[in-house]
Amino acid sequence: MRQPVSNSRLPDPAEVLAKAVMRAADQLGLAKITLGRILGLSQASVTRLYQGQYRLDPEAKAGELALLLVRLFRSLDSIVGSAEAARVWLDGENLGLNGRPRDLILSPRGLVHVTDYLDAHRARV
Repeated sequence: MRQPVSNSRLPDPAEVLAKAVMRAADQLGLAKITLGRILGLSQASVTRLYQGQYRLDPEAKAGELALLLVRLFRSLDSIVGSAEAARVWLDGENLGLNGRPRDLILSPRGLVHVTDYLDAHRARV
């Protein structure tokens, strides 16, 4: 008979999300201050995030924005294929988005718009 899995062994969703968003931000070349602006977190909270002392609850506003940023990175990575190309794309002027993606993702509305744009293009690939 199978024994139930102990809850202490299951990964903490808030910890997993924190690690994923830090990796995505690093791959995209986002400074910590920029990550804070995207997630609506203070510089101190972002510093604690990188020190492993702050987790991102996927149900909270910052967690929802972090999920979007990770989704943006995954879509962009699948389209362009490298972190360097992703950084170049973020910095470039985009006629379809009517602006630079790096600037647009600083607001929740812009983050959603850029993510939706990438998801639509990813579907074509």
